[in-house]
Amino acid sequence: MKLVLNHDTYTAVLKEIVPSATRLLWLVTADLKDLHVEGARGKFIPFLEVLAGKVREGVEVRLVHAKEPGPRFRADFDRFPELIESDLFNRILCPRMHMKCIIADGRIAYIGSANLTGAGLGAKSDHRRNFEAGIVTDDRKTIAELMTFLDAFYLGDHCLKCQRRDVCPDPIV
Repeated sequence: MKLVLNHDTYTAVLKEIVPSATRLLWLVTADLKDLHVEGARGKFIPFLEVLAGKVREGVEVRLVHAKEPGPRFRADFDRFPELIESDLFNRILCPRMHMKCIIADGRIAYIGSANLTGAGLGAKSDHRRNFEAGIVTDDRKTIAELMTFLDAFYLGDHCLKCQRRDVCPDPIV
């Protein structure tokens, strides 16, 4: 287990964990914005481009978030047909979701405070980003428990009993 703070969160999650995924990549966040990351030759690209690339590589990507992202995210999203057409990409909107975690292949995970936003996980300047703390773990038991919870969530186990269905824009069940 390793503690990551502030900019180290960007490095650990977006430069190490996400690129390492070869089978599955699960991303869970409360807030979701038009996040950019460093791409080839130092050029910054939308994180959605990274996710589209993962889908093209055959990686199953699940994205769970609590609120509808803004217009810049939606415009970028529409540029990547893989995210719309592929069965390997699934996006779930749940207003109760407040977790923040990233899991790659069931072998490494980030669990912490950072949302999938520029100020949270993104490549913002150290003087403009949020103060964040989290852990990166390869503890199989911890990751398995987290994945069991998220898989049950993904299948809608919590949806039928949820007392917030009246404000849910897209119930799973």
